[in-house]
Amino acid sequence: MADLTMWLEATAAVAGAGGLGYAKYRAPRVYWSLVGLPATWGRFTFSYRSTMDVCGLTVQPSGLRAFMARNVARREVQPVAPKIRRVRGTSTGLRVTLRLPAGLEPADVIASTERLRHAWGVHAIRVVVTKPGFVELRMTGYDVLRRVRMPRKAQPHGMAVPVALRDDGTAFERDYLKAPMGLTLGANSSGKSMYQRNLIKGLAQLPVALVGMDCKRGVEQSAFAPRLSALATTPDDAASLADVLVTEMEDRFDLLHLYGASDIWELPEDLRPAPVVVLVDEIAELFLISRKEDEERRTRIVTALIRLAQMARAVGIYLEICGQRFGSDLGKGATMLRAQLTGRVVHRVNDKETAEMGLKDVAPTAVPAACVIPANRPGTAVATDAGGGWCRIRTPQVSREEVAEVCRDFEHLVPDLPFLAPFRPRVSASPAAAPSLVK
Repeated sequence: MADLTMWLEATAAVAGAGGLGYAKYRAPRVYWSLVGLPATWGRFTFSYRSTMDVCGLTVQPSGLRAFMARNVARREVQPVAPKIRRVRGTSTGLRVTLRLPAGLEPADVIASTERLRHAWGVHAIRVVVTKPGFVELRMTGYDVLRRVRMPRKAQPHGMAVPVALRDDGTAFERDYLKAPMGLTLGANSSGKSMYQRNLIKGLAQLPVALVGMDCKRGVEQSAFAPRLSALATTPDDAASLADVLVTEMEDRFDLLHLYGASDIWELPEDLRPAPVVVLVDEIAELFLISRKEDEERRTRIVTALIRLAQMARAVGIYLEICGQRFGSDLGKGATMLRAQLTGRVVHRVNDKETAEMGLKDVAPTAVPAACVIPANRPGTAVATDAGGGWCRIRTPQVSREEVAEVCRDFEHLVPDLPFLAPFRPRVSASPAAAPSLVK
């Protein structure tokens, strides 16, 4: 009987160890909650003060505090570390709120994140300033971007669309009210098209007008025709569509002036025009020309896009521009247009100059991170946020057919905009709806 009990105990121990090993790779959230979180929490608690001291995140105490320590408490005066205000565990990491003492600033903590990460044995640490004097350490226990799983609560709302997962386990939202104009850069097979698919999938569920400019004969955006209000597949069509959008922008400004509003969101709901999101698949196709006769057309397109980028936010027209490279070598007006695009997402690039084009003017510290994105991780990118910081993101895998199905399901949300009617793409009948040719 004793041998049987020992055998059962050994079998249970081996099965438990094997189950934890399986969960570590197949269910990392479960493994982190059972093993990683308690171990990291204990390591953080017992080594906090010494870690802060060796990382240079302590300050000398005030004169009164030093006097009380020597004469009342009868102990040695020690440097003062940031006070822990709150510790909270999550399914992906640990969040710690710190109160910074006088003499420390958030930049000091940000500069020491790599040392803190290795000291506490976590995958990454991100510092977020919550309010003056307080910072939050967002620790990630494992690589959440290895297998992307969007949070269940991440759903499109207002003018915000969750398109990717941050490296701290939260959803990255493309909010057009905070960053109305956006730029997405990336080399071939970097995940740029996957980012656009997730964006269209989310926007299709909102009451907005989607305008596509895909001058590669529509190979990327034509599948989403049921949900598009307009689609330009040639540079000539793109020029005409850009002129129409500028005219609509001027008409909407007249409407705002008539009712004394500063943007369309201050208008009554029955008078508010539908927001318009312009999706440019490859910006280089609108800039580059092969004949001198096309110079006038390019000037029309670039001028219209610059005017939209500068002023169209107030009237609810937003730009989402994608490209492999966006510099002055594209031609006149490229740098001026890029400066108006505040939301930046940079995937894997072929050279450092391309990363600098997208990030150097808004988040210089993010350029090195964009240059080391591995080729075997498509969809990984560096994105800026409305607070002036940046983070690593990765878009979930979604098929073209899945996005097209969502566009067909929400076809009824296409707003009635007469000025876009001439550019409305022709929707072909689905295979299920087509008549059978077999008798």
